[in-house]
Amino acid sequence: MALLFTATLLASPAAAQPPSSSSRPETVDTKDAPATGQEELKLPVSVAKIREALETTPALALSTTDERPLFRMQIQERRRIDELLATLDYKAGYVPAGGVYMAEQNRIMFPPVDNPLRQQFGAFNQSELLTILIENLVGKYLGGKAQHSISKWERTSAEAAAKEEVRAAVAQYCGAQPNNGAGIQICDTPVR
Repeated sequence: MALLFTATLLASPAAAQPPSSSSRPETVDTKDAPATGQEELKLPVSVAKIREALETTPALALSTTDERPLFRMQIQERRRIDELLATLDYKAGYVPAGGVYMAEQNRIMFPPVDNPLRQQFGAFNQSELLTILIENLVGKYLGGKAQHSISKWERTSAEAAAKEEVRAAVAQYCGAQPNNGAGIQICDTPVR
């Protein structure tokens, strides 16, 4: 179809051109004239090639026109909102025994001034609370440094013990060699 349409477009301007001044002014009737090669129009496209192209089966089949279209819709905003809400942290910190509502009810029913032992930390007096506070602060701020220094000391002592063991092994090896290992590089070089 495309070739036929192109041939029609190209042939129309060629046939509609006015005759040139060198041609004869009288018209030639092609029905009465014998078919010679000179009267035929010279088109840029071959009609035989167009017929041949139309006879071949098209590469694109138009059998899909009978099918009903399938439309789908997906809402993705809900997923974004769910992902945002999943990042929020609603976990509470310290939850007293019995829950926060029971702790609030106990606070209202038993005021701290009248009932000091019924409060959350009522089992400790002030000096004991101060001791717990100091222990926690020391453990948090000095515990890491103390642990680091102890592990550093252990590493240094382990390295020293390993060097001494290597010195002893080299000395034993060199002592077993003739002339106490004279001429052997490891026996001539002191181990550091």
